[in-house]
Amino acid sequence: MNAAPKPETGMPTVVLVHGAFVDGSSWNGVIADLHRRGYPAIAVANPLRSVAGDAAYLRALVDSLSGPVVLAAHSYGGAVITEAADGAANVRALVYVASFSPDAGESVADLNARFPGSRLADNIQAVPIPVQDGSADMDQYVKQETYPDFFAPDVPRETAVVMAATQRPTAANTLTDSVTRAAWKSIPSWTLVTTQDLAIPPDLQRFLAQRAGSTTVEVDASHAVTVSQPAAVADLIDTAARATSR
Repeated sequence: MNAAPKPETGMPTVVLVHGAFVDGSSWNGVIADLHRRGYPAIAVANPLRSVAGDAAYLRALVDSLSGPVVLAAHSYGGAVITEAADGAANVRALVYVASFSPDAGESVADLNARFPGSRLADNIQAVPIPVQDGSADMDQYVKQETYPDFFAPDVPRETAVVMAATQRPTAANTLTDSVTRAAWKSIPSWTLVTTQDLAIPPDLQRFLAQRAGSTTVEVDASHAVTVSQPAAVADLIDTAARATSR
């Protein structure tokens, strides 16, 4: 088995945070591209249980890394990096990919309701799950039968069908939990807006990017842009890394 290329001296570690309804493999094409450019990369297994818990999980990993870090997130993962990166001295840049970048006191659900165009609510299947204290919670999935056309219409259909079958569900409260800190206020950010997104309205993505003072690139892609256009995602991460190298 061939080992991943050794990173060039001084290059940041790119930490990739997936959102709901996918898993770390959604970054596979991006990671391959980053490796070709010499970047070390880690795709975090985001727990998708709560904003606070997911952010604490990510922050523990970030704090364990030596050297500079670029955090890149997709979808709900943007809320996680927004909370986790605040005060992290080694995080040089935030990259939001078809993603949320809430302010303190805002939730993903709050933001997604601000602009028309999201079809997320129409494509969710909720499944009751037990929790440790004996109460009940709800896991949310995208319906497998609508996943290819809603979530990943620009991904080859056979790939989208597999993504639907292997998706990671998210606890319902992850969408309603508010972030308490906004790292984009102190860390420079870059945003990739997906103009054909049916989950997060493109106008919302633009609004969030402008509010954060984020350097923005738009691509003609669906919400599943990390799979359909990994080179565009890797390009933006590379741009962010180079702009914040020191």
